[in-house]
Amino acid sequence: MNITIVLPAKNEAKNITGVLQSIQALKLNAEVLVINDGSTDNTAELAEQAGAKVISHPYSQGNGAAIKTGARNSSGDITIFMDGDGQHNPVDIPMFLQKMEEGYDMVVGARNAKSQASLLRRVGNAFYNRFATIMTGHKIDDLTSGFRAVRTEKFKKFLYLLPNGFSYPTTSTMAFFRSGFPVAYAPIHAGQRQGKSHIRIVRDGARFFIIILRIGSLFSPMRLFLPVSMTLFTLGIGYYGYTYITENRLTNMSALLLNTSVITFLMGFLSEQVSALHYRHAEDD
Repeated sequence: MNITIVLPAKNEAKNITGVLQSIQALKLNAEVLVINDGSTDNTAELAEQAGAKVISHPYSQGNGAAIKTGARNSSGDITIFMDGDGQHNPVDIPMFLQKMEEGYDMVVGARNAKSQASLLRRVGNAFYNRFATIMTGHKIDDLTSGFRAVRTEKFKKFLYLLPNGFSYPTTSTMAFFRSGFPVAYAPIHAGQRQGKSHIRIVRDGARFFIIILRIGSLFSPMRLFLPVSMTLFTLGIGYYGYTYITENRLTNMSALLLNTSVITFLMGFLSEQVSALHYRHAEDD
């Protein structure tokens, strides 16, 4: 298979050489792209010395932007994305490729519990996985893992959907599920990174939650809007029944709840139509 390995890297001078040497030891004959996302150290120079092709952003644009740059410049039929900080073990790549040969269009490295740096992250990721599973109707083992292999041409169809921040895995996973492209999970162990992480738990945790909601509405809006609409409708009818029995009248609150339930349902119906437009090109050759 024609393979490209993409490593986003920002100030990874301590790690990039070791990661690239580990990849070269596999003898995959793959193109290796290091996307230097505005590093202020000598990440780019070390990557070039280790034999990688380096593409540099003039300033830091975010992990997602680096992923998009890597995908646009990938010459491989299959592109593998992995971090440049040493967390992902290149020896898992052959397992990903074997899964791809079975007919999958995306293979995601599902981290085990020991891979999570803290209890907070384990709880947070478990919530994200469960929430996304409900949204998509498919079991999602690891929503936020950045170690994955994709069929390049299919991945490129969704570049315009990907944010420039850290949530590209969330978006791409749901886009593949929404388009009916088969996704597999492969168990991996992610090691501890060396150096300082660029993710902030509170800030990026809130951002992940917002993006799950956004992509959920793009993926299947009625899964989001219909339960809300039915809850409002039930509250409205229940409160109307209570006030009718006790006061023999329809209150403004009951009317507001019922009207809001109808508006929410119509918003979901309209969003469902808009969602279909986002994926109309997914089957294009």
